[in-house]
Amino acid sequence: MLMSPRSVVPGLACALALSFAAASPAAAAEPPGPRHVEGTVDDGATAWVADVPADWNGTVLLYSHGYRPSFAPIPHTAQNAPDDATRQALLDRGYALVGSSYERSGWTLDTAAEDQLQTLEAFAAAVGDPSRVLAVGTSMGGLVTGQLAELPGTPVDGALPTCGLMHGGVDLLNYQLDGAHAIAQLLVPPGTDVRLADYEGDLAAVNAAASTLTDAVVAAQDDPAGRARIALAAALYHLPRWAPGEPEPGPRDHQAQVDAQVAQFTFALGFTYPARVDIENTVGGNPSWNAGVDYRALLQHADERAQVEALYRTAGLDLDADLDRLTATASVTPDEDALQTARATSELTGELQVPVLSLHTTHDVLAPVQVEEEYAETVRQAGANRLLRQAFVHRLSHCQFTPAELVVSVEALDERVATGHWGSAAQPRTLDAAAEELDLGGSEILCDYRPAEWLGDRGGLLGRPRY
Repeated sequence: MLMSPRSVVPGLACALALSFAAASPAAAAEPPGPRHVEGTVDDGATAWVADVPADWNGTVLLYSHGYRPSFAPIPHTAQNAPDDATRQALLDRGYALVGSSYERSGWTLDTAAEDQLQTLEAFAAAVGDPSRVLAVGTSMGGLVTGQLAELPGTPVDGALPTCGLMHGGVDLLNYQLDGAHAIAQLLVPPGTDVRLADYEGDLAAVNAAASTLTDAVVAAQDDPAGRARIALAAALYHLPRWAPGEPEPGPRDHQAQVDAQVAQFTFALGFTYPARVDIENTVGGNPSWNAGVDYRALLQHADERAQVEALYRTAGLDLDADLDRLTATASVTPDEDALQTARATSELTGELQVPVLSLHTTHDVLAPVQVEEEYAETVRQAGANRLLRQAFVHRLSHCQFTPAELVVSVEALDERVATGHWGSAAQPRTLDAAAEELDLGGSEILCDYRPAEWLGDRGGLLGRPRY
């Protein structure tokens, strides 16, 4: 059993037994050229892959891929870049790339950071010691990247989490529980039993719950009262008020916004809620809760509050009564051991050891942009805010960045590590202008944007009630 990322101490990775594909003597004598290297660590359990350009600049990007559900047919393969176009663009600029498969699919926050450390050691043994290491991660891999940035004695010199789950596993399940609770109480037909947590590995049960919740949203969309309650549940679930393939609704077009939220719910509930089984399996039980949560207090901080209030007025509904009902019926409690395990293995402390530049889209259905508000607050409370910079891309997507946006972010972080100060390179206006100059897909990096309050923060907003 590997130790949790927080327990990794300096020098540990150097002592780990590694296996990798070594270059042959004949290959070593050949003139330098582009190299593709593959190998394994963890006694063969974890595959890794590296690409090194002929004119390697000495910097290696340690890439951490996103969540791959254990229950979905996604290949368990090594990955060293978010996409082929970005891989080639970074290789063209002299960066070497390396990444692993992690030792298993699913929620791997208990082991993924160590898998990456071992991968980095294997890369150094097979290719040579890099002059700098920049950690780059996508989605769940963004959270892994955040872990690497906090390790005392980390071999990483800088970190670029993109669309990261920087809230950690506990807040992740808590905010989804809040939205599901609202649907179960306000939209599901009376007498219908919906199990919202403690699935004990029963994928059929969680899929049934997701289906019941989705059906309730779809059935309610044509009724003014139902639309108002959909908006309330969507606010708690941090759903974008913008649907794929549709123009972005105006700030006061509340009806178009709720139409978009219905579309987002039909996807989000079918993907994000079943993922709860992977997390519960990893930490040994349910780490989430809503017992003691004041839903009136949550809505006070919601970015969607004006929309919810307007739709309730249109429907002639009593919003306070519904919020009181949600508070009175909130009864899910966590398994204490699972909660402690989830906190120890997937929550960030904000105690940054290296510079971090985070990148996030503004309308993300799987990793709400509001998590960046929570991450910045955590880093600030730890006294490390001088090491953090954040940039935001105006786009409806999860992790759909252009190669231009990713390349300039890597280069800005590389400059920060090389010079020891941020300067202007990581300022959003500079990033956007630099990305627009590249023939790599353009840029929608915003010059002035701040995410709204994160509602899944049981500690900051609600004083961590009872747990």
